[in-house]
Amino acid sequence: MAVKGIRGAITIKSNTAADIREAVVELLGQMLKQNNIEIKNISHVIFTMTKDLNAAFPAKFARTELGFTETAMMCFNEIDVPGALKKCMRILIVLNCKDDFVPQFVYLKGAETLRN
Repeated sequence: MAVKGIRGAITIKSNTAADIREAVVELLGQMLKQNNIEIKNISHVIFTMTKDLNAAFPAKFARTELGFTETAMMCFNEIDVPGALKKCMRILIVLNCKDDFVPQFVYLKGAETLRN
């Protein structure tokens, strides 16, 4: 058994709870789907958001919308680097998996630039 990280990021339209909720459901849902993850195999999830996003805790929506009721989750601020992508949420899923599992990272809605 191995422990591996799966990264993802998405930009969010505006600093509202509704837009943060929508982004969590979309990004986390795609991360689960593209990596064929069962929630019971997740060790923990780390969320970061840029300083211009503070209307809601993203972990709340993972619990209420996607069923992450027994998963350890934490929310943090992203480092405020000059010129960095704004209104961006990043997610790191730490997964208990087979040794040969190859993570598929997911970048949506302009966050693809983080991979350059």
